[in-house]
Amino acid sequence: MAVESTLELENEDGRTKKDANFLGQTMEDDDETKGEVIESVEMAFRDTMIPSWKGQLTVRAFVVSAILGVMFSFIVMKLSLTTGIIPSLNVSAGLLGFFFVKTWTKALEQCGILKHPFTRQENTVIQTCVVATSGIAFSGGFGSYLFGMSDMIASQSSDSDSPTLNMNIKNPSLGWIIGFLFIVSFIGLFSVVPLRKIMIIDFKLIYPSGTATAHLINSFHTPQGAKLAKQQVSALGKFFSLSFLWSFFQWFFVSNEDDCGFQNFPTFGLKAYQQKFYFDFSTMYVGVGMICPYLINVSLLLGAILSWGIMWPLIETQEGHWYKDGLGQGSFHGIQGYRVFLAIAIILGDGLYNFVKVVGKTGIGLYGQLKNKESLTVLPVATDCATKDTTSFDEQRRIQVFMKDRIPTWLAVGGYMAIAAAATITLPHIFGPLEWYYVIVIYLFAPALAFCNAYGCGLTDWSLASTYGKLAIFVIGAWAGKSQGGVLAGLAACGVMMNIVSTASDLMTDFKTGYLTLASPRSMFVSQVIGTAMGCVIAPCVFWVFYSAFPNLGKQGSEYPAPYAIVYRNLAILGVEGFGSLPKHCLSLCYALFAAAILINVARDTTPRKRARFIPIPMAMAIPFYIGTSFAIDMCVGSLILFIWEKRDKTKADAFGPAVASGLICGEGIWSVPKSILALAKVSPPICMKFLSRRTNLKVDDFLSTLSR
Repeated sequence: MAVESTLELENEDGRTKKDANFLGQTMEDDDETKGEVIESVEMAFRDTMIPSWKGQLTVRAFVVSAILGVMFSFIVMKLSLTTGIIPSLNVSAGLLGFFFVKTWTKALEQCGILKHPFTRQENTVIQTCVVATSGIAFSGGFGSYLFGMSDMIASQSSDSDSPTLNMNIKNPSLGWIIGFLFIVSFIGLFSVVPLRKIMIIDFKLIYPSGTATAHLINSFHTPQGAKLAKQQVSALGKFFSLSFLWSFFQWFFVSNEDDCGFQNFPTFGLKAYQQKFYFDFSTMYVGVGMICPYLINVSLLLGAILSWGIMWPLIETQEGHWYKDGLGQGSFHGIQGYRVFLAIAIILGDGLYNFVKVVGKTGIGLYGQLKNKESLTVLPVATDCATKDTTSFDEQRRIQVFMKDRIPTWLAVGGYMAIAAAATITLPHIFGPLEWYYVIVIYLFAPALAFCNAYGCGLTDWSLASTYGKLAIFVIGAWAGKSQGGVLAGLAACGVMMNIVSTASDLMTDFKTGYLTLASPRSMFVSQVIGTAMGCVIAPCVFWVFYSAFPNLGKQGSEYPAPYAIVYRNLAILGVEGFGSLPKHCLSLCYALFAAAILINVARDTTPRKRARFIPIPMAMAIPFYIGTSFAIDMCVGSLILFIWEKRDKTKADAFGPAVASGLICGEGIWSVPKSILALAKVSPPICMKFLSRRTNLKVDDFLSTLSR
């Protein structure tokens, strides 16, 4: 599962490795247990019958998946429209899927009408379907490229006064969004299906997040794992309730005005509050901070201090010299131009470095795999019996099941060509500037890029979907040209490319999970297809709830500013127009921060690991440059809570930390549903809680006293 695309690299790296560490610790209590688990996972299930691939696709699995898919889509949507930092929800999906179906089957068993027991294969199907559904809320671009096409974002971007502005706008509409997602979201699934055996069995790629999820599901279906899962679900439920009730309580104090409520509490004083340094009491981001690695949270805080604590106050002193007086906070010819484009420079520097790094690793790894395969053909070929003797029982069992239910290659190739043909015809009708030959070029290169992304993700657990999307923005945008709607064409091309390469790596990760849980590749593929189809309907409907309920959606300073929508739009503008409209010295600062991002990454990769873990992550540092600092403080509070918990009782913190964090995230995320309903019904909170300085408060008191006379 990905995260907001500009932080996707860090989240995929840090988040999933942290999940893998948590899951590994549940299996490594001592050396003896470790050896037993690794050597004989399948021995524990040797007496359990494996359902057929159709038997793994149960009605109850998809009912539960739909319910959890809606829940997680609201969570992902809210995160996308606020800061764009989306943690892994795989643990929550696995936990809640296990809990719901286990409760269901237990009730049926007590009634004597249980026909099919709950298996780990069915659990895998649920987890796959839920993540595929909620993943569309991210890859659909509702907080990035897709919403970046709207007039709300265009009015705040650097092309707001362009004569070709109308040609580069496409306002959201439920009909075309659903159609667009159905066209672009499935083709990535077909692009890598023929490579599943090569990736999983021949190359033995790790796919850390898929492996970690498989260990989690395997452990759930042992007696000890089921007991721990129930305790984790209980903890998740408690903190879900706490988070939901706290969000409900806060709602009463926000009224409909700016700067109201606990989320604008001047924790460190009014002067710090003016520079956006405050704790906003968001349980969601406290939970996100508990899941994200410490280094990401510290990097966010360092970026906040560097930008809002040092750079912006210094640049504001140059008002009238570097940029005109009185332009306002939202003008891209003023301070806002520095905030957005300096953040973009760091994002591009970090993204370029990691693109070269991962593609280099992919090339070296692929060369090594092919070279070894060629050298083996020269040697005497071992017999089948000898091969089986040198293969563990687990591996034999898994290969047998994985190769049993093959997906025909003709289906994958035919599906890809059919969808590509449909997209070539329909996409130019949805986006006028996106010519049919642009679409053909994208689909010609997409399979190779999807393979690179899936292979690199298997080696490093890093998905470069956002980087490939940005590449499409620049190439197609520049090709289309400024006067021919290049901004809109670039953003649309970004959506096509991101969906292809993202779903390709997601599917291969799910194949790895299925391989380790003995789930059929066919059931995995069908589950991914059904989950994607549900997401293509659920995610736009969830977005439409936010879009209809909150008129200021996407506006800077609002509750849902969709910060990366404006970043993506300005990336498209840069690709089409160049740097001519930037304020004075902005380009020089961009070059400096671009180079700094690359040098910091070089230092991280060349320094010994003990020291490298203290070097910040540039892309994480870039995020507060535009959005502010409050969420970074929330996440650091989450890190602090987890750190103290680990010092007091590391075993419990490792076992229950992700469950507690998931509860905090889900509680506030689900509060978005009744909150949106209240907004649609035009029910406003009754109180506005504001904080004033003593001097301002005295003036207000004097003014009120004159009115009462």
